[in-house]
Amino acid sequence: MKKIRLLLGSLLAFSSLPMLAQMDASIKLNEVMTQNETSLIDEYGARNAWVEIANISHSTYNIRGMYLTTDRSVLDRKMSVPERVSRMSQIPNGDVRTNLSGQQLVVFLLNSQPERGALHLTVKMDAEKPTWIALYNGNATQLIDSVTVPVLQADQSYARIANNGTYKDWEVKSADRVTLGIQNVTTVSESKIEKFKREDPHGFGMALMAMGIVFFCLALLLITFTVFGIVMRHIDTAKKMAHQQPIKPITKTVEKTMEVGHKTGVILKEGLNTKGIDREVYMAVIGMALRQYEDDIHDVESGIITIKPKETDWDDEYSQMTQLHEAFIPARHNSPNIPTTPQLH
Repeated sequence: MKKIRLLLGSLLAFSSLPMLAQMDASIKLNEVMTQNETSLIDEYGARNAWVEIANISHSTYNIRGMYLTTDRSVLDRKMSVPERVSRMSQIPNGDVRTNLSGQQLVVFLLNSQPERGALHLTVKMDAEKPTWIALYNGNATQLIDSVTVPVLQADQSYARIANNGTYKDWEVKSADRVTLGIQNVTTVSESKIEKFKREDPHGFGMALMAMGIVFFCLALLLITFTVFGIVMRHIDTAKKMAHQQPIKPITKTVEKTMEVGHKTGVILKEGLNTKGIDREVYMAVIGMALRQYEDDIHDVESGIITIKPKETDWDDEYSQMTQLHEAFIPARHNSPNIPTTPQLH
């Protein structure tokens, strides 16, 4: 029976270890101040460095018995637990403020004496150099959380940033943005003008920004007017070319050329269907049209065709008949079959 109880007790203890580890992971170092001049003041009127611990879960967890330290030598795994405990400061029991409900915070004063209160610890915090601070579990064997605090100005704090609930990054907060005892995601209301004055107290940033805006506007005007001048020069060149080479006379010349070509084609088609002298007429007309097309260069300028009449006697029937008669008589004298008219003596 005793063996069964011992076995059940061991199983219960081992099963509770993951739960305790998960609960320990919900406890985080949240904010640290190394030079406290105008911030938190204790019941004795003293201003000490302080560290804020947060329970980021939604369950209640008591942090009594945990340890805080700034001595890096405790990271030595070969160090015995008693030796490690001697270099740490334990969070005391018996104070309800160490029982943290979900999303609750508690602040501990450093460089102090425990006899002043449950939240006063002997942890040494040096404001003149970066300081590593760590939180260990109640057995002084498991490191729960740690951070290296940089050198801070008076009343500045080093606080954890909540990124989608992960609480991974840290930032330096100015005195007016310190969130002592409240969640770090809570911000102090500050207008844009006040923020600009705080970040640029001497006005150098404002002067540089104003000069940059002026030079940017001047450069934009230069580019605009340069492009406008190029466009106007191209438009003026196009107008001059249009006046020097008018399009309308050229268009008329092309139209007349097409008309002459069409008429010539019609005449040629009709002439090939005819015989005799009509064919010669049409051929002459085609020749004249081609000759006129080659010689009348001035038509490109005026669009007017000038025709000068010239007698060619190509339609004189008398001359044609005479030539035919002269050609017929010698042929008759030379032919033996053609009877000749007897001459009277």
